[in-house]
Amino acid sequence: MAEKKSIILRIDPKLYNALNEWAKDELRSVNAQIEYILREQVHKRTKKPKDKE
Repeated sequence: MAEKKSIILRIDPKLYNALNEWAKDELRSVNAQIEYILREQVHKRTKKPKDKE
């Protein structure tokens, strides 16, 4: 697996607290939760639409 990249993220405290609560509910760290959310959104954006019949 490739080495993970580090970034600095400045985030509003209220948003951080909401992410922290969400992460706790899913037994993840805030960092893992952010990575999960980003991965899901990238997947949705790059997913090819199915042909309509």
